[in-house]
Amino acid sequence: MKQSIFTIIENRPLSPKASRMRLQGDVSAITGPGQFVDLALDGFFLRRPFSVCDADSNSFTILYERAGQGTEAMTALPVGSKLDVLTGLGNTFDRTEAGDHPLLIAGGSGASPLYWLARLLRAEGKNVTVILGFSSKEEVFYEEEFRALGCEVLVTTEDGSYGIPGFVTAAMDRPCSYFYVCGSKLMLREVCRRAETSGQLSMAQRLGCGFGVCMGCTCQTVSGGKRLCKDGPVLRKEEVLWDD
Repeated sequence: MKQSIFTIIENRPLSPKASRMRLQGDVSAITGPGQFVDLALDGFFLRRPFSVCDADSNSFTILYERAGQGTEAMTALPVGSKLDVLTGLGNTFDRTEAGDHPLLIAGGSGASPLYWLARLLRAEGKNVTVILGFSSKEEVFYEEEFRALGCEVLVTTEDGSYGIPGFVTAAMDRPCSYFYVCGSKLMLREVCRRAETSGQLSMAQRLGCGFGVCMGCTCQTVSGGKRLCKDGPVLRKEEVLWDD
């Protein structure tokens, strides 16, 4: 974990709810897709955790959706603003098990950690299929960004206004060698129940302190409780114990 001051170099809307923010600074602690960062916002006691969408030698990108006062305040931050950021939090996806045709499944802003993963998998010559799930057509974002990587992209909408009607599971009939998924807890559970292969889950829904002190993000697994901010947020399908 590393604490640094970053400068906002991009902050723009992608859809009525979603935005992209790019921050410049010391990214030496950010090592791979799956990790998250914790942003300190003026006027808010708790930091806000966000999965890293992409990173280069001096900047990283996050995707975020307006879900409360903190994220609403983020949309108004201008380019040039300074933010106190904890980087290098959490573990990364393991790409060694991906096989030749991995399937990446995202619900809403769950696309964030999967974009960097898709970019690396494509660079390794993998045939990557991406399923992006949204409530409606107006909420769709990052479809073209995944396509630009050379991924096959399938979009589902709950109201049927665009792409495949239904939830992301409605598009899971494609053959694949392995899966990676990020989204709500309910979505993760249903994907795991439907999937015929092994896979990895980014379980970054609620991360309180971000570094294992508050214990609020503990997930029950076959080997006992795991703190998602320290032992995750990436877990394997076979180790997660669901509530029901």
